[in-house]
Amino acid sequence: MNMQIGAAAPQVPRGLDATGLPPVMMRDIALKTIFRMNARFVSEIAQAVCLPINVTQELVDLLRGQKLIEAMGTLNSAGGGAAEMPYQLTDAGRARALDALAQSEYFGAMPVPLAAYREQVARQSVRNLTLTRDRLQAAMGHLVLPPRLLGQLGPAIGAGRSILMYGPPGNGKSSISNGIRDALGDLVYVPRALEYGGQVITVYDPVIHASIEDAPEDPGALRRSATRFDARYVRCERPTVVTGGELSLDMLDLVYNPVARTYQAPLQLKATGGIFIVDDLGRQAEPPQKLVNRWIVPLEEDRDILALQSGEKFEVPFDTLVIFSTNFHPNEIFDQAALRRIFYKIRIDGPNQDDFLKIFALVARKRKMPLDQAALLHLLRVKYPTIGNVYANYQPVFLIDQVISICEFEGIPYQMTPELIDRAWDNMFVRDGVVAH
Repeated sequence: MNMQIGAAAPQVPRGLDATGLPPVMMRDIALKTIFRMNARFVSEIAQAVCLPINVTQELVDLLRGQKLIEAMGTLNSAGGGAAEMPYQLTDAGRARALDALAQSEYFGAMPVPLAAYREQVARQSVRNLTLTRDRLQAAMGHLVLPPRLLGQLGPAIGAGRSILMYGPPGNGKSSISNGIRDALGDLVYVPRALEYGGQVITVYDPVIHASIEDAPEDPGALRRSATRFDARYVRCERPTVVTGGELSLDMLDLVYNPVARTYQAPLQLKATGGIFIVDDLGRQAEPPQKLVNRWIVPLEEDRDILALQSGEKFEVPFDTLVIFSTNFHPNEIFDQAALRRIFYKIRIDGPNQDDFLKIFALVARKRKMPLDQAALLHLLRVKYPTIGNVYANYQPVFLIDQVISICEFEGIPYQMTPELIDRAWDNMFVRDGVVAH
């Protein structure tokens, strides 16, 4: 992916004041970082706390002025670079670091104030995207979808509002969700951590966020370019969080670690600027109506409400394209008030016979399975009438993979015959009957 940093990039802080953080918090995080990471040089400290060298030097001077660190007296080379003055904690600095660690184990990157993050979210909002039919078609190129469905999906994605996809199982609702993610295509800036009320909330999660690194600079270049955005953020693809039957309401709350005395952002906050997919809605322990009720304020007002351990509640931006996917009819699991709050309802049906054959041919070509007219006619005229000629998108993949497994077991070249189709078909459905216990 070749994407440039645009106007949405958070500006590099030019001084301690520009970080927006309380001086006491910066002091304590710096001391904890020096203590935990044994950082001695300004360049090492700057890299650890994610601040520019000049701002870190300002912080080091502040610590020296408070007699919390001291220079070790001689210039040394930091990592083979230019000579730097090494520093170490004084006894008072070590005591303060230990006291600060007793209050919170967090150290490393300086957090971003919540107010500043709100501004950044507005600059890179998922609701600011412009999506064309060609771009969506390209992202969905691996799927055989009717033009009508693309015409429904495009405006819904472009609006950045909630979507409910429903219909019979096995027809690609999850694949369509992934295609929507690919269609977004650009980059956002995810804070490593947020600060609110003196508390630190970690946000960046390498499991969820795919970081995009800058190309390495030419070591022979006469001038090195400065960091082009605030290093307290990580430049990432728009995030995608996928949950299924395991989703519970407590997963949408702040996660507090009582040992480290730090907070971790809930899933929907980590998904800011991207997509939150609730797959298999109706399979969770919580009733679907209860889950959607939790989203009412975020979906309508673009803000979410979280609570600290103290019980204090505060607002965070909610800038997420929420996709609900279910095999149930919406009227079975929601009341009309809940349905009104979901902006787009899109039914995903199975393919007709022509589209089924297109998918079958595409899968066969990909799997290097030669098509056979007699086998296809047997499938369409003998097997599918037994289930009312109801086709599903998953079936071509299932049947062809079954035939491949049979061929490999029997030690024969890949081939498609009516007999092999029958054996594959037997594994796709469970026969009616009573099982003796």
